[in-house]
Amino acid sequence: MSDILTTKESGVLTITFNRPEKKNSLTAAMYEVLGRTLNEAAYDTNIRVVILNGNEQIFSAGNDLGDLVQNPPDTADAPVWKFLHALSAFPKPVIAAVCGAAVGIGTTMLLHCDLVFASDNAKFSLPFVNLGVCPEAASSLLLPRLAGYQRAARALLTGEPFDAKFALQMGLVNEILPAADANAFAQSEASKLVGKPLSAVVETKRLMKMSEHPAIEAQMKEEARVFARMISAGAAKEAIAAFGEKRKPDFSQF
Repeated sequence: MSDILTTKESGVLTITFNRPEKKNSLTAAMYEVLGRTLNEAAYDTNIRVVILNGNEQIFSAGNDLGDLVQNPPDTADAPVWKFLHALSAFPKPVIAAVCGAAVGIGTTMLLHCDLVFASDNAKFSLPFVNLGVCPEAASSLLLPRLAGYQRAARALLTGEPFDAKFALQMGLVNEILPAADANAFAQSEASKLVGKPLSAVVETKRLMKMSEHPAIEAQMKEEARVFARMISAGAAKEAIAAFGEKRKPDFSQF
């Protein structure tokens, strides 16, 4: 079965991360599918809303570290960057239903969604520093703007997990729901948007985002440049090795 499931029904494209045995961690191949799917959906007149979800236990554990080592995003056209640019520029509404863990890009992608509904078992984390790398998805720009510098700094500099209540306080999510209801609620909200004039919805989204889009694009490019350098450096190698060996990393030399 595919690691990325897509269903189209009544104007809604639902994209489901479907790799539960690996906690829905994302690979370069999955990013390729995600980017292509979003680019196609942008021009598909039968699709009016997109939903991103996982299952009731897990949204996404972020990057598959083994795949990241084998396929580092060291060029501007790496699949992960193509996906993030496609998500950032997507013209129609994007809704996320987040249950369980949302790690790394599992959290940063939410900054480009229009509506985010989290379950009461949702747990967010941004462990980039702990992995010896920098943030991506323009999160180093968008999270301070959204949550305030101090809250963003705590999340990005410590990498410590935070729950749905804190995510709500930050403005990262719109509403908290029981895990059993989150995906269905996202579908219900999508149905409301489907019933509205698409041209008005698209133009409203464009107008809300147009002033920040150039800054987001520039930030993502700079983050990608720095990430490509850091992923092959000593701190990241130590962090990834320690993760695989189930030990605490030693950053004393870095």
